[in-house]
Amino acid sequence: MIELSGVTKSFGRPVLRGIDLRIPEGCLYGLIGPGAAGKSVLLKIITGLVRPDTGRVSIDGRNILTMTDLELQEFRKRIGMLFQNNALFDFLNVADNIAFPLRRLFDLPEHEIQQRVAERLACVSLPGFEDRLPAGLSGGQKKRIGVARATVAQAPIVLYDEPAAGLDPVTSQKIFDLLRAEQRAANATVVMVSSDLDRLLTVTDRVGMMLKGRLIFDGTTAEAYASEDPYVYQFVHGIPEGPL
Repeated sequence: MIELSGVTKSFGRPVLRGIDLRIPEGCLYGLIGPGAAGKSVLLKIITGLVRPDTGRVSIDGRNILTMTDLELQEFRKRIGMLFQNNALFDFLNVADNIAFPLRRLFDLPEHEIQQRVAERLACVSLPGFEDRLPAGLSGGQKKRIGVARATVAQAPIVLYDEPAAGLDPVTSQKIFDLLRAEQRAANATVVMVSSDLDRLLTVTDRVGMMLKGRLIFDGTTAEAYASEDPYVYQFVHGIPEGPL
């Protein structure tokens, strides 16, 4: 379980304003809201990449804010992450990009690393792409490689920041279906930030909506659609005129 209590963060101005959030184990959680609501910062706080100004962040009952650097390094082995811009290394081929977290965090024999890379490529429907460079990949292929890298360590928690940004609707739906299939296969706890609500909400179990640094809604996907809160209703149903 991921649990945040009273989490605040400022970068010259308040970005997060007292976030209380519980994400159950094995849940695919969608984090939605307008731009600059604090969604990406919240993801980085969960990973320990950013420290909040106040509050508590617990993963499976452990407060990550009290961990030593060594404990935090060990903890990050339990988390996979797909960054908004994919964060692929242009100078590494596909295989080395996917293998990067394995080599950085684990002491594994090379044959096992190569085997895991091949398995991940097969899972994202890109078998045989090991030797290709990112510059020669389409946007959808880069996203799939990012998914392969985020899941190669078989982490029980995976975070996705705009996994379908810049993709056409058909490719976007394929990416979301892939992420859902990966989550179910691993029974992972997934937190996903996306502006593509039409497709995101086809795969989520629960949804949280952020607005101006606050979590204004937390509930099931069905409850999000049925919400009478004017901000949630406008955002979920894509109504151009309203309080936002």
